[in-house]
Amino acid sequence: MASAITLAADAPTLSSANTGFMLICSALVMLMTPGLAFFYGGMVRVKSTLNMLMMSFISLGIVTILWVLYGFSLAFGTDSGSLIGWNSDWVGLSNIGLTELWDGYTIPVFVFLVFQLMFAVITPALISGALADRVKFSAWALFVALWATIVYFPVAHWVWGAGGWAFELGVIDFAGGTAVHINAGAAALGVILVIGKRVGFKKDPMRPHSLPLVMLGAGLLWFGWFGFNAGSWLGNDDGVGALMFVNTQVATAAAMLAWLIYEKIRHGAFTTLGAASGAVAGLVAITPAGGAVSPLGAIAVGAIAGVLCAMAVGLKYKFGYDDSLDVVGVHLVGGVLGSLLIGFFASGKGQSDVKGLFYGGGLDQFWKQCAGVFAVLAYSLIASAILAFLLDKTIGMRVPEDDEVAGIDQAEHAETAYDFSGAGGGAARSTALPASVPDTAKKVDA
Repeated sequence: MASAITLAADAPTLSSANTGFMLICSALVMLMTPGLAFFYGGMVRVKSTLNMLMMSFISLGIVTILWVLYGFSLAFGTDSGSLIGWNSDWVGLSNIGLTELWDGYTIPVFVFLVFQLMFAVITPALISGALADRVKFSAWALFVALWATIVYFPVAHWVWGAGGWAFELGVIDFAGGTAVHINAGAAALGVILVIGKRVGFKKDPMRPHSLPLVMLGAGLLWFGWFGFNAGSWLGNDDGVGALMFVNTQVATAAAMLAWLIYEKIRHGAFTTLGAASGAVAGLVAITPAGGAVSPLGAIAVGAIAGVLCAMAVGLKYKFGYDDSLDVVGVHLVGGVLGSLLIGFFASGKGQSDVKGLFYGGGLDQFWKQCAGVFAVLAYSLIASAILAFLLDKTIGMRVPEDDEVAGIDQAEHAETAYDFSGAGGGAARSTALPASVPDTAKKVDA
């Protein structure tokens, strides 16, 4: 009886503080997807702005429904072969009690699942930046549904699901270096190798049309990332979430400064786009590592990522792959760096007692990180390329060349981001003008 009393006393009970905190974090992560839309939307040319916004926003719709129907069950259900999960009681979320706790934690299952939902939403949205200007919206929507099912849900189980092979191996991924950023970056590379380059790549100027939008998006991402990272500890009982919060700020600041310094030395200017991109690179790199490293380690992780990601974005011109908005250079490279650097900078004083090479722990954790990094990279790249190939050969992935040149917004959405005519209205408005008006004026909406 005494043993039973002890076990009952030790069982977690619902914490209203942790529950409230996690709901706020979930909302912050949701905000990151519109933030990403603005970040990407400002980086494209004006004729592609709405399409870029919609490629992120559609993920909120598609992935949410899939998560309810079966995604949560596949990612976090009972393990099968260390590769996938399943729990029939979670299909449609119909058999989950309101106060049923997530195993081992003080928050309800509903809170955990909605927090993880927001990760599932933003991950395919990240891919979209590599495909700017040239993908049919219907094909993109179908790709999101298939990719989430075939790639994201299984990889999330590998990394975070009880019984997943990476989880059992001891691969450290605090908040998504492998499952989110490497996964999305590798997928982006796989797809662009299949669908090819934009018309005019390396010939026409393709500068961002609105750097203020880029900075707004980067600011929203930075803000939301505190929920993304600190919330991933699922509570505030031991200070690890607070460490992650601090390291998120520290690494992001270091990466932004490092990118700008590199940019000044290499190109002679401190650019706004560089500041925004450097901040995102730091956020990406600290995502897997922030619970394992000290704040000084976070500075190192951020600075290394800032410089190497800045260098990596130029590789597309050297190797000839058209990564429109540098998803590969920032998310894939940043995710790989952040994940592998755990093997060197883990202090043993954060989320676990695991120590990296620089703290006397040898290379054991580094090799574990390598296993997680390169398995996710290879699986996502190959599976994504196959999906893109099949879609391209069936319904077609790309818009016609004329539509790409004229503007994908008008072709795919029958709208434009900005109305320069002053007439207002959308695609259905009349553009008829008196016969005496010159032809050039009649083409103002083009």
